[in-house]
Amino acid sequence: MASLIPVIPKTFRDRVVSPSLLAADFSCIGDEVSRAIHAGADWIHLDVMDGHFVDNISFGPAMVQTVHESNDIFLDVHLMISRPDHYLGRFIAAGSDLITVHVEAEHDVAETLRRIREGGCEAGLALNPATPLSAVEPYLDQIDLLLCMTVVPGFGGQAFMPEVLEKIKAAVKIRETNRLTYHVEVDGGIDAVTAARCFTAGANVMVAGSSTFRAPEMATAITHIRNA
Repeated sequence: MASLIPVIPKTFRDRVVSPSLLAADFSCIGDEVSRAIHAGADWIHLDVMDGHFVDNISFGPAMVQTVHESNDIFLDVHLMISRPDHYLGRFIAAGSDLITVHVEAEHDVAETLRRIREGGCEAGLALNPATPLSAVEPYLDQIDLLLCMTVVPGFGGQAFMPEVLEKIKAAVKIRETNRLTYHVEVDGGIDAVTAARCFTAGANVMVAGSSTFRAPEMATAITHIRNA
């Protein structure tokens, strides 16, 4: 089933809420994604972990394909894996709309980004809290989205790291100065309170796991994040 949203919006003022599937009930994934859609989710964020790049294992291309075939929503796939270049083709074939890889992973970053776009997907680049923004600067003209991790990646439910806000501001300034076209996404400890701080810093895409899927009222939680 093809996505109804083949490309991400290019207006950086558009606020996007991308609930993280990692916080969903894995016993009924299709229903959980449908619940998120009906609650107002713009995208679904899928955290792929290999047990090497991060100290956790989540799921692989089969999960992406399951979500792709059962629901119509933009799939925001985040590869927290050591060799994204090796597995890239499988995630493209599974139905990803946006594929984000880490600058810290073991691959030719420029070549991987090129292959993502050649595969018909939007290209994202992520960096961990400890990684300086300078590590991604050579590639900012080759991406559609920059993901600034606001926790150390690997596990959900961690506390937001406010020191990343300065990195977000710097990334937005570089975008504006050089007339680039990437969105700024944040992931980790995002709720209505921290989303407000990230929006103020210039990010416009919020990945939220526990604060959406595990909220008493998911629709209310998503609305509060979007309007923060």
